[in-house]
Amino acid sequence: MRAADPFHTPDPLGEALHFFRLDGAFYCRSELTEPWALTMPVWEGCLCVHLVVSGVLRLTEPGGGNPRDVESGGDALTLGPGDLALVPHGRSHVITGARTATSAPVVTDLPHDYLSDRYAILRHGGDGPESTVVVCAVVRFDHPSARLLTALLPPVLHIRAGTERRNERSSLLAELIRLVVDEAGELRPGGEAVITRLSDVVVIHAIRSWLDDAPAAQTGWLAALADPQLGSAVAAVHREPAAPWTVERMAGVCAMSRSTFAARFTAVVGEPAMQYVTRWRMYVAADRLRDLNASVASVAGELGYSSEAAFSRAFRRINGFPPGQIRRELRAV
Repeated sequence: MRAADPFHTPDPLGEALHFFRLDGAFYCRSELTEPWALTMPVWEGCLCVHLVVSGVLRLTEPGGGNPRDVESGGDALTLGPGDLALVPHGRSHVITGARTATSAPVVTDLPHDYLSDRYAILRHGGDGPESTVVVCAVVRFDHPSARLLTALLPPVLHIRAGTERRNERSSLLAELIRLVVDEAGELRPGGEAVITRLSDVVVIHAIRSWLDDAPAAQTGWLAALADPQLGSAVAAVHREPAAPWTVERMAGVCAMSRSTFAARFTAVVGEPAMQYVTRWRMYVAADRLRDLNASVASVAGELGYSSEAAFSRAFRRINGFPPGQIRRELRAV
C-alpha cells in the first residue's frame, strides 16, 4: 500500500477556500428612510457587502458613475429584498434609496449604535414613509491566497434573490442569504452574533459560487487548483511555501513524470512551476513583512532562504522593489 502523501489533498480548491478567514470584519444593520443616500469611502484591501433585507437599494459610483457590473449593462445596480452585492476592491461607491438625496460619508458623519465590537445599528434618512433595511459590512481576508483570489473578482459581484439554483452550492448560498434576511428582519437578543457569523459564511459562499462560471477561474493558478492533476501540487506550495520545492518534487505530489508535469503546469498556469513557486513565496513574504516585528532576515528564513541577499534579489525581481521598502513605508505612516 502506498504511504500517505502529506502534501496530497483530495480537494485542492476547497483547501484554498478554507483559508478564507475574515479579518477585521465589521457588520452594520442600516435602517434607512427615504430620501437617503450614503457614500462608502475607499477601504484599501477590503471588500464591502450589501445584503438587502427590505426595500430598495441603488448602487453607483461617486459622481453619478456606474459600477460597471456585468449584469447591470452600465446602469446603476438596483437591489431588492434578498439581493446581495459585493464590492471587492475597496472602491468608493454610493448607495441610495429609490428617491434622490445628497450623499453623506458613512463613517465620519453618521453615528452608529454599537451592540458589539463587530456589529452596530445605523439609522439615517428623511421622514418619508418608504424605508430600506440592509446589512452592510466591510471585511478583509487574512491569507495571501484569499486576497489573491479576491483581486480577480469583478468590480461588483451581484447575486439576485430567487436566482435559479443550478447546483448544491447555489442552493446553499440562497438558503444562507434567506437565513440572514430572516434574522435581520427584526432585532432579537443575540441577533447580532447570528448575523455576523452567517454573513461571514455568505461572503465566502458567494465567492465560491462565482468561481463556478467565472472566466478568470479557468486560467492561471485557480485553474491549476481545480485541475485534477496539478491541484495537489499548487495547494502544497500554498500550504508549505518554505519546503525545498523542485519540479521533480511537485511532479511527485501529482504522481506525474517530471517532463509531463512541467509542460502541463506551464500550459495551464502560464509560467514555469519554479517561477510560480518563487512568485508565491514573494507574495507571502510581502504579506509577512507588514508585521513590524518580523525582520527581513527572519522572513527570508521562514520561506526557505538561507541567504538574506538571495531572498532580497528574488523579492526585488518579483515585486519590483526591495523588501526593506515595505518596512520604511509602514514606519512612515
